[in-house]
Amino acid sequence: MHILFLTDNFPPEVNAPASRTFEHCREWVKAGQKVTVITCAPNFPKGKVLEGYRNRLWQSEEMAGIRVIRVWSYIARNEGFAKRILDYVSYMVTAFVAALFVRRVDVIVGTSPQFFTACAAYAVSKVKRRPWVFELRDIWPESIRAVGAIRREKLLDFLEKVELFLYRKADAIVSVTHAFKRNLIDRGIDGNKIVVVTNGVDTTRFKPIPKDGELEARLELGGKFVAGYIGTHGMAHGLSTLVDAAKLLRDTSYADTIRIVMLGDGAQRAALEQRARSEGLSNIRFIDSVPKEEVARYWSLLDVSIIHLQKSDLFTTVIPSKLFECMGMGTPVLHGVEGESAEIVLRHEIGLPFEPENPADLVAKLQKLHDDRALRERLAANGPPAAAIYDRRILASQMLAVLETIVGAT
Repeated sequence: MHILFLTDNFPPEVNAPASRTFEHCREWVKAGQKVTVITCAPNFPKGKVLEGYRNRLWQSEEMAGIRVIRVWSYIARNEGFAKRILDYVSYMVTAFVAALFVRRVDVIVGTSPQFFTACAAYAVSKVKRRPWVFELRDIWPESIRAVGAIRREKLLDFLEKVELFLYRKADAIVSVTHAFKRNLIDRGIDGNKIVVVTNGVDTTRFKPIPKDGELEARLELGGKFVAGYIGTHGMAHGLSTLVDAAKLLRDTSYADTIRIVMLGDGAQRAALEQRARSEGLSNIRFIDSVPKEEVARYWSLLDVSIIHLQKSDLFTTVIPSKLFECMGMGTPVLHGVEGESAEIVLRHEIGLPFEPENPADLVAKLQKLHDDRALRERLAANGPPAAAIYDRRILASQMLAVLETIVGAT
């Protein structure tokens, strides 16, 4: 079977969509499938093409047995709605054209969050007369409405009509959460064609390891209790709450003991760093994004991981992918996301929930984990067994079964 996968994020980018797509495609190749990925020049999240690549009309490489075709797109930093839409639309057009030259395809997959990629996948499926699958990673454009990135209701209503059209036309929908599936069913989409394949973790890479002494010394974290956020610093993440928490901690007896580390980039990174600097918060440190192969070293430094999203009904349906990496690393979680993901944290006993956008609650839970070593160790020990349930190899096999069923039915 030849799988054509359209995604605008792919390694060497290190965000969740890139990791999920690569790890699934890698496993499909190992299972004997042929996989072609059409993506763009790696540039997320800084909006700058990564070293070794150029933003060219067409370039091709092989990665772990996957044929990767990179097409030109308008590259914009992850900020500013108009520029981001131009980025998405340009990729949609060039990916569609490139797909026309990929021969003997059996099934097409288009992945969100933004659904212009799914638009391209649908168009390719019509031209090639092959089935297509919508991989649903986010309810978009509702997430735009939730964070207030755009307030033009008529435009959002139009985009929602396009979204529903794509759901109806897809031969199958692979949703990353059960809540997303319920959302679609409530909006009239046939539940029989929706399959849930959650996010997961590559347990061969993310597993308990000792603290990286060299890195700890370089970052001056020796002897400190380290609470860390690793990931995109975007509008939806509400990371001002962590800066607020650092400010509260400064005035406590924990001021010299607890350090908050923020690793990553995104639309809000500069503003967060500027605020921390202007308020003289020496107990919070910002670190630039690092290559994917380096991420586990930074996870090893954390005594506890912080996961946070804005307080919104929409985000109760989301399961942040970094939750599974925490499981794999055996890192206790302070979880500031309500809904389905909080249920996972409590079910597997891998961390403590706190109220989103409530820095006082975050500080209280952080102090609790600092003081209770036995609790930390118990939560940490529960992580790897839970991660085994969400092993990316198992999940990739589940999604492959969906693709094989769709191809076999045509």
